[in-house]
Amino acid sequence: MSKINIIPLGGVRENGKNMYVVEVDELIFVLDCGLLYPESDLLGIDIVIPDFTYLEENKNRIAGVFLTHGHEDAVGALPYFLENIDAPVFGTELTIELAKLAVKETGLTPKFDSYHVVNEKTAIEFENVVVKFFRTTHSIPDSVGICLQTKEGSIVYTGDFKFDQSSPDMYKTDFAQITSIGTDGVLALLSDSSDAESALENASDLRVTEEIVDTFNNAEGRVIVASIASNIMRVQQIFDAAYQTKRKIFMTGSKLVEVVDTAIKLGKLVLPSRDVIVTEENLDKYADNELIILETGQTVDPMQALQRMAKNKHSQIQIAEGDLVYITTTPSTSMETVVAKTKNILYRAGATVKEISDTLKVSGHATPNDLKLMMNLLQPKYFIPVQGEYRFQAAHAELANEVGIPYKNIFIPGKGDIMEYKDGRMRMAGQVPAGNVLIDGIGVGDIGNIVLRDRKLLADNGIFIAVITISRRQGKILSGPEIISRGFVYMKVSEDLIKNSAEIARKVVEDNLKNKDFEWATLKQEIRDSLSRYLFEETKRRPVILPIIMEASSYTKKR
Repeated sequence: MSKINIIPLGGVRENGKNMYVVEVDELIFVLDCGLLYPESDLLGIDIVIPDFTYLEENKNRIAGVFLTHGHEDAVGALPYFLENIDAPVFGTELTIELAKLAVKETGLTPKFDSYHVVNEKTAIEFENVVVKFFRTTHSIPDSVGICLQTKEGSIVYTGDFKFDQSSPDMYKTDFAQITSIGTDGVLALLSDSSDAESALENASDLRVTEEIVDTFNNAEGRVIVASIASNIMRVQQIFDAAYQTKRKIFMTGSKLVEVVDTAIKLGKLVLPSRDVIVTEENLDKYADNELIILETGQTVDPMQALQRMAKNKHSQIQIAEGDLVYITTTPSTSMETVVAKTKNILYRAGATVKEISDTLKVSGHATPNDLKLMMNLLQPKYFIPVQGEYRFQAAHAELANEVGIPYKNIFIPGKGDIMEYKDGRMRMAGQVPAGNVLIDGIGVGDIGNIVLRDRKLLADNGIFIAVITISRRQGKILSGPEIISRGFVYMKVSEDLIKNSAEIARKVVEDNLKNKDFEWATLKQEIRDSLSRYLFEETKRRPVILPIIMEASSYTKKR
């Protein structure tokens, strides 16, 4: 009997950063390797990736990384994973190419080349495990689910998916294969929970295309479309609608162009006409009612780019009177404030704004009926809701119970939790190291809670600096204290506060200089404490206080 452990290192109790570890005896199978774009409270952080500590400690046991699709939440952390772990990477054709782009963009592992293209017919045999794939419908082509066949039954990971009977052939779900996997016996199902709370069903992709065509037809001037570069289904719909309405598309941003070029070369995105895309140099040749501007931003958020357009700070496009800004992405709950702010800025610049979500429920993720259908097709013994905040996982767990899976066989894990299958029963069996690794520029994991706390303090209350030069030998202050404030108070109208702060710092230094063996750390801490008490009494705010104490060097001049 095989020993099986299932361990989420990301993608649970959060929206993104999908990474799931399945251990079968001595082999480790890594399912997806995604990143998460941070919320606003992670000041200065570019991206968040999983903690790879457990995998680095067991890297000799890793059979491979198996990817479900090419979005950042599934492949974005791969460059950082491969920096310290040499493991083969498996994925469909487009997924592998987008993964290579992600690795190339960081420049971390330029020599890595162990990529392997798979499809729904691929079966990869390992000791005691056969890895298979099945086609799913998502907002990007070449999306698959993963099936690990073991002696105890299959472990199935759906990846991001939805069911849509009107999807083009390139996006169609393979219901027959899913049914076959269920017939053979599924031990555990890890399934997408992102839309488990939805009260509405998704609009079909055919209906979405019709809506986009209607919007383009009714627009009297330019249409500036906000989308996501890796949502290739939406990009295809925009291309098709532009062609049907006799408009030309100008794509902004190098990332969008790179993704589109890759998809076109692989035949995963089809241009309805060669001349549907125009360059920046040719924009003046077309009237406003002949143009579509496709903006995707540099990450998954085109809102900042729209704001730059409205403020005349965009390098290519500025919002003009009469423009229609068409937001074709459905913002997450955390983004609703940003979207509202962006719409306000756009209206002030003279544009009108329309959101596709105003009229249609649009998502690449399964709604409750789809989720229950997947469970009924696969008939798993154990169920593990993944990919979503805790409330989505909990809602998905309720759906699982509705289709007959007992609560005792449903697990809602946190990051690092071990679900162990042993002696014919699955149970929680401890934890492995797991959490968030913060990426700030080229720094990986060197930003901790203390740094983030300081950044928040700086953002909320500013910084207060006291600069003093002393002579330990003479036991006196040579210059200063000089007070510098940034983001705390306006110095020109706070002369009394600055003067009193300087006197407080002076007194602390003079008291310490009476003892020539004083400790530098003690001196600086006493300055911080004294200034902090005074400033809080006067302003009810606590800036970051930075004492800078310099000691003048002394020497005897040679004659």
